Amino acid sequence: MKIAYKSDIGKLRKTNQDFVGTFINKLGYKFAVVADGVGGQAAGDVASAMAVLHLGNQWELSQIETPLSAREWLINQVKAENSAILEASERFRDLKGMATTLVAVMIFDDELIFANIGDSRGYILHNGEFKQLTVDHSLVNELLLTGQISEEDAKLHPNRNVITRWLGVDDDAMLDVIKYHTKVGDIVLLSTDGLTKFVSDQEIASILQEKVSLEERVDILIERANNAGGSDNITVLLIEREEEVM
Repeated sequence: MKIAYKSDIGKLRKTNQDFVGTFINKLGYKFAVVADGVGGQAAGDVASAMAVLHLGNQWELSQIETPLSAREWLINQVKAENSAILEASERFRDLKGMATTLVAVMIFDDELIFANIGDSRGYILHNGEFKQLTVDHSLVNELLLTGQISEEDAKLHPNRNVITRWLGVDDDAMLDVIKYHTKVGDIVLLSTDGLTKFVSDQEIASILQEKVSLEERVDILIERANNAGGSDNITVLLIEREEEVM
């Protein structure tokens, strides 16, 4: 597996409240995490950094070796991290109200475990088909799924930025977990909404299939989001399953 990632402040924000990291546990299995923090002053920075670094550190100390045990591990660790963010928010005045989204993937040979809370997304590009595997935890998406609004309405809805699940808001940090069987040539994308608000799925898929390095594709995606407005922080992480060596 080849991995490339970058986080960009965007064109209008004064701080970058996104955080991204990749980690390897004691048995060599990889874990990639992207988080998008919110909160006044520097609080969003703290929430997203806490989530990524704490989870990553615990992964590096672990000996998780199966997708099933990884799923249970992540659910428990996210609950613990949610409690830690809530405790810090209550203890320190300048951190009050901080929260963060989270999207992650754990890599086990040809099996991937995706997990998310909030509206940061996980996608897969397989045989030219680009598909979102995670589900946005947002008001607009709930209205869309229940047929109350159309996809066109969703793009312009006044409450399209309202998130319904976060880490750090309440004790009930419900994490969605999905298993995916990957093939050689597949490309995984994890991103914050700073990318997906400005670059369409069709355009993202086209960029992912360009014959340039993974790092260059990350740069192109961020550049497109900035050129389309760049009013939010932009974080992009790509994972490519390369040809197997015989």
